[in-house]
Amino acid sequence: MKKSWLALGCLGVIVVGVLVIVLSAGAIYNSLVGRSQEVDKQWAQVQNVYQRRADLIPNLVATVSGAANFEKSTLTEITEARASVGQVKLDPSKAPDDPAKLAEFQKAQDHLSSALSRLLVVVERYPDLKATSNFRDLQAQIEGTENRITVERQKFNEAVQRYNTAVMSFPTMFLARMRGFQPKPYFVAKEGSETPPKVEFNFGTQKTAPAKP
Repeated sequence: MKKSWLALGCLGVIVVGVLVIVLSAGAIYNSLVGRSQEVDKQWAQVQNVYQRRADLIPNLVATVSGAANFEKSTLTEITEARASVGQVKLDPSKAPDDPAKLAEFQKAQDHLSSALSRLLVVVERYPDLKATSNFRDLQAQIEGTENRITVERQKFNEAVQRYNTAVMSFPTMFLARMRGFQPKPYFVAKEGSETPPKVEFNFGTQKTAPAKP
């Protein structure tokens, strides 16, 4: 009789142990899913703000191209840069797992940022554009979008950091590997890109040459 009770006791301990393991594994898995979903959600936000900028550019180009003798090379550069961005196809609802694909996406977007920044500098030579309400509205929208891009990219990197920390931590790493959770790549900041492009329109002002001694 004692042996039966002992066997039942051992069986109970085993059942409880298995149950604890299953519940712990389930909690870890659910946590990983939550972290992954957080990254994907923030990736969608990054895509949204980039798309908003892309949608503003045709109106900007159309507005500035109406200025007399506007530099066509600048318009061509920004148009081609926008087209190159569209050639990089990534799922807007799921963050990329391939660092090379994210680097390709970032390179195209950074090229567009540079082209847009140069266009806005050139625009300063055409004071008549400042008088148009359409251009002033585009100026405000583009400046706000550039700032938002910086914010959303930072939030994305923070979400990726939390996810990668979970994936690579002990003992979560074992379940992560079994269930296919892999570390995700970050946006890599270029030197000097910690602040968004500065958009200034100082029309009608002229720099005075320094007086000669």
